[in-house]
Amino acid sequence: MDTGLVTTLIVVGVVVVLLVVVGVYLWVTYNSLVTLKLRVDEAWSDITVQLKRRADLIPTIVETVKGYAAHEKSVFESVTRARAETLGASDASSASVAEGHMQKALKGVFAVAEGYPQLQSSQNFLQLQSELVDTEDKIQSARRFYNGGVRELNTKIRVFPNSTFAKSKGFSEATFFETAEPAAIAEPPRVQF
Repeated sequence: MDTGLVTTLIVVGVVVVLLVVVGVYLWVTYNSLVTLKLRVDEAWSDITVQLKRRADLIPTIVETVKGYAAHEKSVFESVTRARAETLGASDASSASVAEGHMQKALKGVFAVAEGYPQLQSSQNFLQLQSELVDTEDKIQSARRFYNGGVRELNTKIRVFPNSTFAKSKGFSEATFFETAEPAAIAEPPRVQF
């Protein structure tokens, strides 16, 4: 066999192998980015469900506390505004800001409730407290799951050579669900009396 033909076949073989390797890499990378993006979207959906659940509890808690402390109007207005802000949040950034406001407002409501022993012993109020504690725990769990997914997605997008491929396919980094006021969520609302 001619050495020129052998050399040509080897070069063609190497090029084909390289094209296959690059093709498999791009295919695997694209599919993993899609999977991570879907995981982040699903985790965000879990957060919105829990935020909605908490928002649905707020009017009942406010009405229960109002029955004992109607003169605390500013506290109730604050929690009502925070609830509306939470329900209006459409992304992680706006939800993060709303979360800080909600935590601060809830602390105000429960600080008012501490001054009313009859309220603290009310079965209805105790049930609402229990539901709120459960919901806060679920929000924290959903937040950790979401932020873990965001970390994985953002890492996959940032590392080279994925960074150039991901951007060309329209993948962008997701936003962590944090709060603009870390002190507001450093400790959950105190709802245990």
